[in-house]
Amino acid sequence: MQVFAQVVESGSFAKAAERLGLSTSATSRQVAELESHLHTRLLNRTTRRVSLTESGRAYYERAVQLLADLEEAEQEAARAAVVPRGTIKLTTSVNFGVRQVAPAIAAFLARHAEVRFDVSLSDRVVDLVEEGLDLAVRIGGTGSENLVARKLGETRLVPCASAEYLKAHGVPRSPEDLARHNCFTYEYLTPRNVWRFRDAAGNERAVRVSGNLHSNNGDLLAEAAAQGAGIAFEPAFIVGPEVRAGRLVRLLPEFVAPPMPIYAVYPSRKHLSAKVRVFVDFLAERYAHAPDWSAP
Repeated sequence: MQVFAQVVESGSFAKAAERLGLSTSATSRQVAELESHLHTRLLNRTTRRVSLTESGRAYYERAVQLLADLEEAEQEAARAAVVPRGTIKLTTSVNFGVRQVAPAIAAFLARHAEVRFDVSLSDRVVDLVEEGLDLAVRIGGTGSENLVARKLGETRLVPCASAEYLKAHGVPRSPEDLARHNCFTYEYLTPRNVWRFRDAAGNERAVRVSGNLHSNNGDLLAEAAAQGAGIAFEPAFIVGPEVRAGRLVRLLPEFVAPPMPIYAVYPSRKHLSAKVRVFVDFLAERYAHAPDWSAP
């Protein structure tokens, strides 16, 4: 497997043989033996170059990851310093991914040049095992009992509207007043049409809302609210910049929504590789000093 990966990366048997300290014939023979074992051709060979077949490309991607994991396992067994390497397949929500996770990834890559990221942004909760993902950063819940979760921080939902909307429709003074307003609903809030608050005494106040706009994207709802169309109830890290810029006005300041934890989650039955463990530690340290995501 190592010889095959080196041939792919070198582009020829001769260059791979030189890097591995083998003869060209020995290098060619090992790849041929691997193809025989797998009962498939991995490489197309010409007099000038080699190229991957479709099967070869799929095998190479898995082989590189397995070799990196094997090296980490050997280093750990020998109690040597583990160097993170390989690809981290990560998923997180769209807005949090762009505004918070992307800068963290950039800073992490500056420290760990041998790590790559494959990031999928989605506001829905995806199955990490089924989709072959190493890690998710999730807001509000872990999504499954079969996942290990590490808390990174928390945020809160904040009700807000534009000054123009409030001038035309009035300012709600209590959660119950929201029932008479045009309130936008979000697909992944459960239940989507019930907004929950706590008063100064810690008592929960829940109100059933409705409106003429529903979406699976919080940025869209926040922008529609900023344009004066209605009231949004979105995380502080989404609407906070708009509140500070004056495009949105925070409503019901005497009431707060319950906190929403932010977790790093990964499959419990999967060996936590060095690259994932080090990145989760990095996120925890970085977010420990982050601005308060609970405040707009």
